[in-house]
Amino acid sequence: MTNEAHERAWSLISVSTAGGAGTLRVQVWRKLRSLGALYLQQSVCLLPARPEVVKEVRRLADRIRHQGGTARVLSMAFTDPAEEQAVIAEFNDARDAEYAEVLERLPELRQELAAEEARGNATYAEVEESEADLERFRAWMSKIAARDYFTAPGGQAARDAIEQAAAELAAFEEAALHAEAPEHGQAPTGTQAPHLRVVDQP
Repeated sequence: MTNEAHERAWSLISVSTAGGAGTLRVQVWRKLRSLGALYLQQSVCLLPARPEVVKEVRRLADRIRHQGGTARVLSMAFTDPAEEQAVIAEFNDARDAEYAEVLERLPELRQELAAEEARGNATYAEVEESEADLERFRAWMSKIAARDYFTAPGGQAARDAIEQAAAELAAFEEAALHAEAPEHGQAPTGTQAPHLRVVDQP
């Protein structure tokens, strides 16, 4: 089946957690949100029937039934292309909102790097902390990309911003390297090399 055919096949999911385990409602909500489901009304949502998505939805439906809830997954196709495009636009709007949140938060990391370098505080500890922050952004982006079924237009700007932050972190790491491990045997800035006395071994 081609990618185009995948885009024209949809799964309509209807769930009810009434009578199920107390935590089931949250589990279902989290899973459907992670898949990027578009809610049409309460407890009824839509997802493109891509093979990997269908597999996850079936697993979720089995879990719901096993824990006392009810779930129904129906295959469907749009008869009106304009209606389908409107739904795809809604999916893209949802992903663009997530990409926009990445762009909104990412400057904090870049500003922190600039501020620390301006203070002369380019250290390994700061590099390590910033690397952890950048990896969290990359993991976040990976999750959004996994549910970006129709290549939302805001994705490229978010990816570019992540790469720019990575380049700035690399430059910051280079500054930390020069500060803490200067070339040609020179002592780090603000310190003096210790005087060593060589003792001949017997």
